Amino acid sequence: MTVNAAGRVRWLVTGAAGMLGQDLLSVLAADPAAGVTALRRADLDITDAAAVRAAVEGHDLVVNCAAWTDVDAAETEEEAATAVNGTGARHLAAACAGTGARLLQVSTDYVLPGDATEPCPEDAPTAPVNAYGRSKLAGERAVAELLPEHGYVVRTAWLYGEHGPNFVATMLKLAAQRDTLDVVDDQHGQPTWSYALAGRLAELGRAALAGRAPAGVYHGTASGRTTWCGLARETYALSGLDPERIRPTTSEAFVRPAVRPAFSVLGHDRWAAAGLAPLPEWRAMLAEALERPAFEALRVAAER
Repeated sequence: MTVNAAGRVRWLVTGAAGMLGQDLLSVLAADPAAGVTALRRADLDITDAAAVRAAVEGHDLVVNCAAWTDVDAAETEEEAATAVNGTGARHLAAACAGTGARLLQVSTDYVLPGDATEPCPEDAPTAPVNAYGRSKLAGERAVAELLPEHGYVVRTAWLYGEHGPNFVATMLKLAAQRDTLDVVDDQHGQPTWSYALAGRLAELGRAALAGRAPAGVYHGTASGRTTWCGLARETYALSGLDPERIRPTTSEAFVRPAVRPAFSVLGHDRWAAAGLAPLPEWRAMLAEALERPAFEALRVAAER
């Protein structure tokens, strides 16, 4: 499907039905200079090289929001996850290399080891601790190899938004069902609103086309830091609920198939090279997000 196809800058958004993809379409819809082709999974299989080449043709900017996102399932289906997150990204990078298009590849903090104690810079050594991280790192490497001048990797983390399952929505839903919740308090990260990230992707794409943004890795996460417990408590406090209903616990209480990084706090120094400021502090971002209709409905239900 095509949105505002008469625009002067031709955008291609893959994974357009996902949480981030839908937010990016909303952001670009407000730009009169943007002509957007939005492709869902049913529209484009990014593991099909020929289909990818045909889809990329005629576009100036490609934003790859298509991804295998089931972190735990990747542990037993790593080949399938890598086909999407690694090989799919390689096909897009190769197609962009052939046409001169810029590629914005959405990646993850999971490519890092998660054992730091200070925010990880964009050039920190990669060392994934799970299959999902390895699959996403394969995509990053493909972009760096095939698009050294026109490839942009934007790592994000702890993403939440209106258009898909996410931690913030889950906490609000559970507030209507349980008096108390035990939430992990020993994993540190930066809760990031998908709509804010979408806006930043649009800004980076425009800067890339204008020659103002150097290619390479950028960290697209909120400023500041917290834990999952801290995020849950702030969600409740901003929603008029008692944050003491959230009780801290450890990762050992919630064993998952895939290991989670203990420290997913990322540094944002590289945005200055593109003339852009880091994303806002996570609490301010969360407060704004909770005013959106989908979250407002969950807040109302939780207060009953």
